[in-house]
Amino acid sequence: MTSRVKSLTKILSSVVLTLLGLSIVTFLIGRVMPVDPVIAAVGDNAPEEVIVRVRAEMGLDQPLVVQYLHYLGQVLHGDFGMSVLTKNPVAVDIARVFPATLELATGALLLAALIGIPLGVWAAVRQGRLVDQIIRIVCLAGHSVPVFVLSLLSLLIVYAKLGLAPGPGRQDILYDGMITPVTGLLSIDTLLAGDLGAFCDALAHMAQPVIILAYFSMAYITRMTRAFMIDALKGEYVITARAAGLTGTRVVWGHAFPNVAVQLVTVLALTYAGLLEGAVVSETVFSWPGLGRYLTNALMNGDMNPVVSATLLIGTIYVGLNLLADLLYRLLDPRVT
Repeated sequence: MTSRVKSLTKILSSVVLTLLGLSIVTFLIGRVMPVDPVIAAVGDNAPEEVIVRVRAEMGLDQPLVVQYLHYLGQVLHGDFGMSVLTKNPVAVDIARVFPATLELATGALLLAALIGIPLGVWAAVRQGRLVDQIIRIVCLAGHSVPVFVLSLLSLLIVYAKLGLAPGPGRQDILYDGMITPVTGLLSIDTLLAGDLGAFCDALAHMAQPVIILAYFSMAYITRMTRAFMIDALKGEYVITARAAGLTGTRVVWGHAFPNVAVQLVTVLALTYAGLLEGAVVSETVFSWPGLGRYLTNALMNGDMNPVVSATLLIGTIYVGLNLLADLLYRLLDPRVT
């Protein structure tokens, strides 16, 4: 029991230090960028006395250490400053746009896991055969082709040429403003509103970006599942099960896969974090009003508070999901202390 407490304390200490380091990095990002936040706020033609006054009001005339401590105190109180572009508190803006990114990433992860895990198991069982080679080529393509290329090709072919999917955006203009936000997840809010047409429209708009992100993530999940399963199928317990006359399906899914599932927890958690981080490009291409597009617009307009805050949020989520995966791994596998 004592060793588990020590291990947990060590993990939590590591997380705190990581988050502290992340706050320092994000703070420095806002200071080393070539964009002057004061000029972005007051404009290029503002009088010098106005620039000096606003710089003092923003605390940018203070020593760097004092500025960081002030920034850290604001963050700990949930204050991320104001957005010059939207004139709203950054926390309010992020609360508005983040559910769209969460919806996209969650849909992509579910689809990637439902397809990628069985494909990885199948490839491992058929190792070296034609099916295995085809799956590996498909996964290699998923890792090699950039997401923005796949996104643009999807828009060009599926939307522009074939007309099989709606255009960019999260919802058709016909349903704009008709659904009252409850969870922020449009697919769920349309169901809660009982509007089947809006629900189908929301799914149709989600389809392209979700499939693109799912394909990219599926490639990684499939490769890792295949590697884990190949090792698991060489285990003595699998050989014993086969010697006992159990069928191939029972051996694979009843004996080998449960041991692999523990390792896949970490893979899925990090994949989910990567989807939340990597949705920036897809959201820009598909005009998806999520955190990635919000971050891109802020960066293009020199609005540094949203840039720093979004970066800090994504990094915190990454650390949190990594911690969750570690704790689940220890919970599911008693051998790990």
